[in-house]
Amino acid sequence: MVARLNLFAAVTVASLFATAAQAADYAPPPCYDAAIIAAGRAPPGAVPCYAPPPPVVEEFGGWYLRGYVGMSNQQAKLSHPSFNERPYTHQDDGFDSAPFFGAGVGYYFNEWLRFDVTGEYRGSANYHGYGTYPGGSDEYRARKKEWVGLLNAYVDLGTWNRLTPFVGAGVGGAYNTVSSFLDINTPTGGVYSAQSGSKFNFAWALHAGFAYKVTPNFTVELAYRYLDLGKAVTGNGVSFDGTNANGRPFEFDKLISHDIMLGLRFNLDGFEMFSRPAPVYYAPAPVYSPPPVYVQPPLQSRG
Repeated sequence: MVARLNLFAAVTVASLFATAAQAADYAPPPCYDAAIIAAGRAPPGAVPCYAPPPPVVEEFGGWYLRGYVGMSNQQAKLSHPSFNERPYTHQDDGFDSAPFFGAGVGYYFNEWLRFDVTGEYRGSANYHGYGTYPGGSDEYRARKKEWVGLLNAYVDLGTWNRLTPFVGAGVGGAYNTVSSFLDINTPTGGVYSAQSGSKFNFAWALHAGFAYKVTPNFTVELAYRYLDLGKAVTGNGVSFDGTNANGRPFEFDKLISHDIMLGLRFNLDGFEMFSRPAPVYYAPAPVYSPPPVYVQPPLQSRG
């Protein structure tokens, strides 16, 4: 009886080792290159080899071009040394609206922050002013134009249904030119003119607006801009009879503009030479069924 039990134990242990060996020796079916499978040169039921995808790296950035047009609404304070020599009151002064246009190049730093550099020409705006002093009054006329360059930074505040609100600020310079300046004495009709004059100033701006993404690479903008242009000056003054050609110039101080702008933005990623490579998609790893496990049934003892 003891011999039979020992024999049973030995057979059971051997069966377990054989089963474990079978499981260890199991190998998944061979895989084949996807190109071989597509060409029909692989056996039926062949599976493609799985290549683990590379680690995902978040990429931001991208260059863009922009162009824009707009209308200005400018304000300034006309000053002259003679205004301080006698009581003088400005009754009315201001500029007509004038068109401007500009272009630039920018870079998306990430999904929230972008920068651009712009150059802009601001067309001539007519100035009309009127002031009074004891015993008389003066009417003023002039034309003014500018060249403006700005380095701007914007924060995009999120996108809803392709619409992205944004705010921004810019710093740079403005080259302001005043021409056709006339000082007309209303009671007498006497005319005092000034030569054309130009001045370069520090300029800064604040932006707020909305951008609508028409396509992934094409965006339309509508924005408001507060622009500080510094000051503008005329050349020397000239009396109506040509004398006193070295008269003191007039100045337009605190020159600002409230601008409405319509612009276009085009992402350079739309060109093949600037575009990133297309993403590569990997098939999921094949899942194999576990190997079967065989269990040796117990031996029946014969009594």
